Amino acid sequence: MSLLKKIKRPKDLKSLKIEELSKLAEEIREEILTTVSKRGGHLASNLGAVELTLGLHLALDLPKDKIVWDVGHQCYTHKLLTGRQEEFSTLRSYKGLCGFPRREESKYDTANTGHASTSVSTALGLARARDLKGEDFTIVAVIGDGSLTGGLAYEGLNQAGQSNTNIIIVLKTLFMSIGKNVGALADYLNRLRSHSKVKKVRKEAEERLSKIPTLGDFLVNLGKSVNKSIRKIVLPGRLFEELGFRYYGPIDGHDPLRIVEAISFAQDMGGPVLIHAFTVKGKGYKPAEDDPTYFHGISPFNLTPEKVETVEKNGKKRPSYTEVFSDMMLELSEKNKDIVAITAAMADGTGLSDFAKKYPNRFFDVGIAEEHAVTFAAGLALNGLKPVVAIYSTFLQRAYDQIIHDVALTGLPVIFVLDRAGLVGEDGPTHHGLFDLTYLKSIPGMTVMAPSNEQELRDMLETAITINGPVAIRFPRGKAPGVPIKKASKLKVPEAKMLKKGNDVLVLAVGRMVENALEIESLLKAKNISTTVVDVRFTKPFDEELFLKLIPKHKLVVTLEENGIGGFADSISKFMLENKLVTPTIFCHIPDRFITHGAVKDLMKDAGIDPESVADKVIKKLKENLVAIK
Repeated sequence: MSLLKKIKRPKDLKSLKIEELSKLAEEIREEILTTVSKRGGHLASNLGAVELTLGLHLALDLPKDKIVWDVGHQCYTHKLLTGRQEEFSTLRSYKGLCGFPRREESKYDTANTGHASTSVSTALGLARARDLKGEDFTIVAVIGDGSLTGGLAYEGLNQAGQSNTNIIIVLKTLFMSIGKNVGALADYLNRLRSHSKVKKVRKEAEERLSKIPTLGDFLVNLGKSVNKSIRKIVLPGRLFEELGFRYYGPIDGHDPLRIVEAISFAQDMGGPVLIHAFTVKGKGYKPAEDDPTYFHGISPFNLTPEKVETVEKNGKKRPSYTEVFSDMMLELSEKNKDIVAITAAMADGTGLSDFAKKYPNRFFDVGIAEEHAVTFAAGLALNGLKPVVAIYSTFLQRAYDQIIHDVALTGLPVIFVLDRAGLVGEDGPTHHGLFDLTYLKSIPGMTVMAPSNEQELRDMLETAITINGPVAIRFPRGKAPGVPIKKASKLKVPEAKMLKKGNDVLVLAVGRMVENALEIESLLKAKNISTTVVDVRFTKPFDEELFLKLIPKHKLVVTLEENGIGGFADSISKFMLENKLVTPTIFCHIPDRFITHGAVKDLMKDAGIDPESVADKVIKKLKENLVAIK
């Protein structure tokens, strides 16, 4: 029987022999590789966190003690060790295990996470609540160096370091070669600081020295200064010590026993302690070690010794919206030297890698700092440049105030490109882009567009660079419909496009939902219901002139969008009320709840915006209104 099968809960780990830990780590990696190759997911980060997680589970008393995972895309080992092995094959599937920590999924998951830089603040809040309630347990926040590019992490570290609260931060950074002498000295100092007898002697010495008249405090502080000076010369912990943390490290994050030793040291010392552990992303799987960026988040793939081949679920060759954006950025930037591109640690994900290679001086990756990205873009625009800020829809939420205060208030021509708008699928509720039509609509002067195909995306980008004010273009994750691509042309703002002309039902569809609208038209046609389909294209401002003509001519209006409440449906409702348009209307959007993870098709059905569900609603509504169906 495998060792992994014996582990039903973290306490079971403590019965293993030391020499069995490496075998268990191998089994965990094999399980992660097998599952991710079938389901897709975050591979490199999880392979790099296996031993670190083993060490934490050995050192802590879970679930009494708490682990807060930053982002949470390294939690697969944690799930396997906390009673979820039998369900692990359902990872990221509809009604299966989530790819991120979820409180509703397990008592071992402390907080729901999915965005970066949040762990320290969450852990500190837990710690202060523990202290106020007189409780006694250990809290560990696990954060990677990537998340430290986000300002929220430093806000949490700043307060935690000055709090005198018992809190442990494990900083996981990419493995680097430490010089032999430096590494040996770091190891020696760590062991010296963590040895219980040494700590006791040091404490007694400080107490005795402090009692010496006049010189006591001076000698104690001198000793601390010498010790600290040595560590500042050879160790990378100076920043954290200045913030008020006791620094322990650097240590090998792939040695579970060193993790246990470090946690023990932190528990004994009390107060805020930062443990610095080096790890290798993708460890144990050479393709992921060689290219951790590609294997950060990956679709299902064929797992072979020689090479990895992504599994194409659809044989039809279609570009993704991200690829179309990437190509169009190169076209536009060749003609317009004022165009610059900004991303927040997502050059590959947002399609800006090719731009960065061709125009390195016009490309800016600001790290996981969306707020800074937007205000930085405002500064570029103030001096005459044309910034294109490419950020996932869910992450741009973090910069809402900056969009308003630094861009829109001044009317600056910043173009926001929101990739992953709408339902993103298997990454779940923290990554769905279901609020952008709502939060962008409320900003004065903002133009909001949503393409229904790749040619429209090209045309919208061509249009955006001519608008003297803030613009947002939102598009979904995945493949575009596959329409022929031609030279981009400027659109007339805010002109919608009629795709089908009928008499009974008017469907106003936004973005990817145009594909659904065309399917709905076919389903209704089979029931002898005549349907007009309009590609809205612009949600702010929208084509009021066309809608004023069309709405009264139909027996039923349907709005269709991949967004929550308060989006396009809200705008149309207000428009109809103000213009005394009384045509019965069905508003089809994401319901007022968070949508789970799974295939987009399943999630659309869950939300009631798939073609079949909408067609059923239309038929039912027409019957309710006693509309004669010809």
